[in-house]
Amino acid sequence: MHIPGRSLGPAGTAFLCLALSGCIGTPFEERGLARSPRPSPAPMVQPETVAPRSADSLAMEAYYRQIEETLKGRGLLRTDIAPRDAPFATHQLIENFIQIALYDEYSEFGGTYVAKAAPSRLRRWEVPVRLAVEFGASVPSATREADRAEIAAFAGRLAQATGHPVSAVPEGGNYTVLVVNEDERRALGPRLQRLVPGIDPVSVNAITNLAPSTFCVVFAFSEGHSPAYSRAVAVIRAEHPSLLRRSCIHEELAQGMGLANDYPHARPSIFNDDEEFALLTRHDELLLRMLYDPRLSPGMTEQEARPIITRIATELTGGS
Repeated sequence: MHIPGRSLGPAGTAFLCLALSGCIGTPFEERGLARSPRPSPAPMVQPETVAPRSADSLAMEAYYRQIEETLKGRGLLRTDIAPRDAPFATHQLIENFIQIALYDEYSEFGGTYVAKAAPSRLRRWEVPVRLAVEFGASVPSATREADRAEIAAFAGRLAQATGHPVSAVPEGGNYTVLVVNEDERRALGPRLQRLVPGIDPVSVNAITNLAPSTFCVVFAFSEGHSPAYSRAVAVIRAEHPSLLRRSCIHEELAQGMGLANDYPHARPSIFNDDEEFALLTRHDELLLRMLYDPRLSPGMTEQEARPIITRIATELTGGS
């Protein structure tokens, strides 16, 4: 899920946002035994201490585990990159790109965000993307290590697909990935204010009251009315089992690069709410390459971009 952005006030930020409670505590502590004239045994490892979880968070974990099992049982959440049963032609790639990159998935209405596609302009990063991961206090160290490795690997894949600098950094990034459980997400208001000074209450509410049907979300920001991103924040539910977790990482991090919309006719693609594919496909890599082609510029409308998009897609597919 990607929320469209808009300019904020004099604080200088723009678009929407999201946040998390930070990484808390030391994963492990080692404690030696008393001195002895004999060789000491191996040091004991203190059991890891993580923040306790509420009944709501435990219930959400069971809920998403059942969701993953159900989707896989239906043949969904596929992990093949170039499926033979889902070919696509040049004209489909063109139309998919236009619908995904030049339309917004959500619009603000009555103080909240509703699913309503609306024409937009081309948006992408013009500065290097630096991905930093933050975790809620309830996330165990083994899960943190696995998530960091997955995100770092996917950053490399995004860089290769776009030709744009994308890297994982330990801190101080301009694209923050927040891995939090139900309770931590509800309490994100203060962290959100620190991440994005001047963020509006509608955006805060969209994050802290995220519906269970929304697996994950990303918010992208720009300065003033610029169409070029300067910051993004994604939230991943800590309750997710492994495949839903990877799926959220792939979809939200890729959408935060500028592919803002989901389009029901895009196939094979993760930019489609039918959950058929869990991970970035070859089709999606071509969308990212098109988005960052130097012949396109942030701010272009569909009318301005379509002839260029047609040429790029024809080159990438050989006109088939």
